[in-house]
Amino acid sequence: MENWITHFMEQFGYFGILLMIALENVFPPIPSEVILTFGGFMTTYTDLTVPGVILSATIGSVIGAVILYGIGLLLDVERLEKIIDRWGHILRVKKEDIYKADSWFDKYGYWTVFFCRMIPLIRSLISIPAGMSNMKFGMFLLFTTLGTLIWNVLLVTLGAILGESWGDILAFMDVYSNIAYAVIAIAAVVFVVLFIRKRRRSA
Repeated sequence: MENWITHFMEQFGYFGILLMIALENVFPPIPSEVILTFGGFMTTYTDLTVPGVILSATIGSVIGAVILYGIGLLLDVERLEKIIDRWGHILRVKKEDIYKADSWFDKYGYWTVFFCRMIPLIRSLISIPAGMSNMKFGMFLLFTTLGTLIWNVLLVTLGAILGESWGDILAFMDVYSNIAYAVIAIAAVVFVVLFIRKRRRSA
C-alpha cells in the first residue's frame, strides 16, 4: 500500500495529497503518517512547497472529517433510541446511558475532537460521534481544522527536514500509535468497570 500511495502522490502532486488524506479520513487503514511525511520529502525534489503540502493535506482532512460528521448525523440520538428500544435488553444499555454520553460529549466534545485529531485512527473516527451529538458544525470545523493543522504541520515539516530518511519517522509513529491505543484501551476498561459497578449499586 505504501508504494501505491507514494506513486499516486508523485503523479498527481497537491491533488494527490488532498485525495489521499481525504480517503485516509474515511478509510483509517490508509496511514496519514506515510502521506504527510512523504509529502514533506517531496518538497525536497519537486516544485511542491511545505505550505502547499500542508494546505492540501488540511483541506483533504477536513473534507474527510465532514463526510464522517454527516454519517454521524444520520446516526443521531433519536435513531439510537430506537435501537435501544429494540436491542437494549440484550446490550444491557438504557436510554439514560445514551443521554449521559450525549451530554458528556456536548460538554467536552470540542476539545475531544481537537486532541483526537492528533491520534492515528481515532483522528478519523472522532467525527462520527461529533455528528451524532449534533455538535455545532462551525465549531466542529474550527476544532477539527486546528487539530488537523497541528498534526499536518508536524509531520510534513519532519518529512521535509529528514529528506530521503523520511521513512525513519514511521517507526517512531508506530510507537506513538501503540502508546495512544494502549492509553485509550485502559481508559475504556476503567470506564466499563466503573459503569458496571454503578449499575450494580443502582440495582
